[in-house]
Amino acid sequence: MPDPVCGNDEVKIEVVACGVCGTDIHIQKDEFPTTPPVIIGHEFCGRVAEVGKSVTKYKPGDRVTAENVCLNCGGECYMCRSGHYAICVKRGAQGLNVHGAFAKYIVCKERNVYRIPDNISFEEGALSEPMVCSVHAVLDQTKVSAGDLVVIAGPGAIGLLAAQVAKAEGGTVILSGTTADEERFVLARKLGIDRTVDVLKEDLGKIVLELSGGTGADVFIECSGSPAAVDSGISLLKKRGRFTQMGIFGRKVPLDLDSVVVKEIIITGSASHSSNAWERALKLVEQGRIKLKPLITSEYSILEWERAFKEFEERKGIKILLRPVE
Repeated sequence: MPDPVCGNDEVKIEVVACGVCGTDIHIQKDEFPTTPPVIIGHEFCGRVAEVGKSVTKYKPGDRVTAENVCLNCGGECYMCRSGHYAICVKRGAQGLNVHGAFAKYIVCKERNVYRIPDNISFEEGALSEPMVCSVHAVLDQTKVSAGDLVVIAGPGAIGLLAAQVAKAEGGTVILSGTTADEERFVLARKLGIDRTVDVLKEDLGKIVLELSGGTGADVFIECSGSPAAVDSGISLLKKRGRFTQMGIFGRKVPLDLDSVVVKEIIITGSASHSSNAWERALKLVEQGRIKLKPLITSEYSILEWERAFKEFEERKGIKILLRPVE
């Protein structure tokens, strides 16, 4: 592919690292809509290589990342006018509808670019997008607050980030998974997560009741994309508890709506991010309240992408990064 051309209001970024996301795996399996042919990859960080004539906020050499949602109607629809541009009906994103960051260079609109904090590396900066999605889910969508008992299913990168955000907001966090997640549980405990639970060995329901005084969890955030976790979440929540879905299933799954009705459970989805989430997330990292480096477990050349994708599917490690060919 030829190098992308930088427009007047755009920033051309030399990619240093780009993370492999579960969405990339769904794209590979044709389980997530894209507009091919398109270069995928949307969790990235790099340095500014060139700026357009009208760009004033950035200069070559700046360390930056960017929002992957880059196309919308520009304020014609209610979603955009109310600040929810990331789910605009004309939404388009890098790595899905326009070329993404599994490449040496990527071009982004100036309005979508953010400087990364000075106290983190490029590699950590590549986790900005999943971190921001977690902040949006935990704070914007679920509105976790101090004192909440929060159960998070799935100790992958998103689950570990969401758990850290919930802790930073004052929640008591239980992170659940299976025996295959033992190494991730060890890391979670090092990151300060209150309780980890292997659902194949322990009774998660009993633990939730003990920690909640018999009422159930205030919040359940599903990050695994497991239908079984959905059933578990509905049963673990207290009446009028909040359920947020982050994980993608790639297929339709059953839902116990009778329990949702009887318990008046509030269900929401969390698909992307907001400007507010970007600003809050980068501030949390700058303050050291969210740790990104421990989540990076392997790095490969982009030429080894098949190995990286296989490792991700086999749940080896947590966050895998790809680097462009020099």
